[in-house]
Amino acid sequence: MAAIRVLVVDDSIFMRKLIKRLLEEDPALTVPGVATNGAEAVTMAQELKPDVITMDVEMPGMNGLDAVSAIMRSRPVPIVMLSSQTQEGAVATIDALRRGAVDFVGKPSGSTSFDLYKVRTELVAKVKAASKTQKAALKPPPEANPAAKRAVPGAGREDSPGFRTFGQVVAIGTSTGGPRALDAVLSALPPGFPYPVLVVQHMPPRFTRSLAERLDTICEVRVSEAEDGEALRGGRVYIAPGDRHLTVAEKNGEYLVKLTEDPLRSGHRPSVDALFESVARLSKLKRHYVIMTGMGQDGAKGMLLAKELGAASTIAESQETCVVYGMPRSAIELGCVEHVVPLGRIADKLVQLTGKG
Repeated sequence: MAAIRVLVVDDSIFMRKLIKRLLEEDPALTVPGVATNGAEAVTMAQELKPDVITMDVEMPGMNGLDAVSAIMRSRPVPIVMLSSQTQEGAVATIDALRRGAVDFVGKPSGSTSFDLYKVRTELVAKVKAASKTQKAALKPPPEANPAAKRAVPGAGREDSPGFRTFGQVVAIGTSTGGPRALDAVLSALPPGFPYPVLVVQHMPPRFTRSLAERLDTICEVRVSEAEDGEALRGGRVYIAPGDRHLTVAEKNGEYLVKLTEDPLRSGHRPSVDALFESVARLSKLKRHYVIMTGMGQDGAKGMLLAKELGAASTIAESQETCVVYGMPRSAIELGCVEHVVPLGRIADKLVQLTGKG
């Protein structure tokens, strides 16, 4: 099998050499070229036709964000961002994912080779996963409901605390490629959608907050990072914070967010399995589950339990629109998925199934 060809983009000569060395220590990877800025990256992406690109964010001239946009317009290729783990880095990374990057690796706070070796395993795994990205999924997803788009973010949205009473709940799990998938689904939910939506997106702290803040600017429903102990409200979307499991407990007639530091599930915290299993036990509610693009199997066992405990509906994103088909495929193979739906139709399917239309 031919080695995966990776173009490394970074303005630091030290980082270029180090990333190249770290990648090529794995015999499945080779680095045919390096670029020092975004403009070089765009040109070399055309010339070298790499399988994957690793991209720094801050570079002189054309930065990493603009390079992602240009590459996705000219010759789409899976891009893994290398991001600083600051709040500014998190905001930039969410923007890069929106523009078409498929994943990211947070740089350690230090700048020595020892520091970067700490994330070598993660970097290599994500580059390999990115190489399997379906090319069709790199293009911007179809608009699920173009009429719902607003000329001004947030304009016309009812910024109320949400509906205190509700009879249904939606739980969504996703990973690699998830930020763009969440863009497509959540921004297409209609104003006044009366049920709470709970979301697990595999991301570290800071990044989940930036994701929630960005989604809140483009959605008709309110989106926020979940807070421990808050009461669920209909018409609100709750994003699981990085490094915390998102679960729900019923108390005195209300449904309360419970964030925990319980052990990793399926290699993750937050875990889709943990969310789905928690929601599955809310027997007084009609419960709807959605599993979208992502690497691995997180969420499949949780969806199976949900099905066994009387799920109102179970939905998986179809293969043709997934960036990585791992999570949906695992759930489908367990036989617990009722509806297989392309990304651009998931919101409409939820509206149909919950009876809000």
